[in-house]
Amino acid sequence: MIMKNLIMLHVTIILMCFAGTVNAQSDWVSIFNGKDLSGWFVRGNASWSVQEGIMAGEGGMGHIYTEVTASDFEAKGMFRISGYNSNSGFYFRASPPEGRPDGFPRGYEAQLYHGEEHYTGWLWKPGTPTGKASKLLSRDDEWVSLRIKAVGPHIIFWVNDEIVMTHYDDEYTSGHFAIQVHHEGMKVEAKELYYRDLSK
Repeated sequence: MIMKNLIMLHVTIILMCFAGTVNAQSDWVSIFNGKDLSGWFVRGNASWSVQEGIMAGEGGMGHIYTEVTASDFEAKGMFRISGYNSNSGFYFRASPPEGRPDGFPRGYEAQLYHGEEHYTGWLWKPGTPTGKASKLLSRDDEWVSLRIKAVGPHIIFWVNDEIVMTHYDDEYTSGHFAIQVHHEGMKVEAKELYYRDLSK
């Protein structure tokens, strides 16, 4: 009888662990439906479109923001940049600047840039490279995966599933996600964009 009860307890624990794993994997929320720009708003001169499940921005400096905001979270997506000196970023805890809504967001940026300095995986604050990425793992015209975790002041970036940046900063605590077109002559593409709230 004792053995039977121990077996049942063991099975119950396994099932509870499995249920927890399923819930942890299922709480990702899509922020891009792959069909149109519902749930997003545009600032600046860039033009944004959706084709075959991919969001694309080009045509001049500008940003597209999610209507959703987050404070403590994980976010992930696939990105590709191309064109002349291509430079972009995935922003978080960000807002359009007061008085200059078409300017650069006030918040944090996970850099998307494949040059020799301040490359993909660096943390930026407005105009300032802030947290250094350990290595460059991306190239122009190729899809790169980017994942962000921000809990309080602790910020971590993964590029292609490898941790490249860890930093502590508490200037921005909540805001939108956003994607950047840095200048005319380049293009940024994004797909498979998700986040999950870690503040609950």
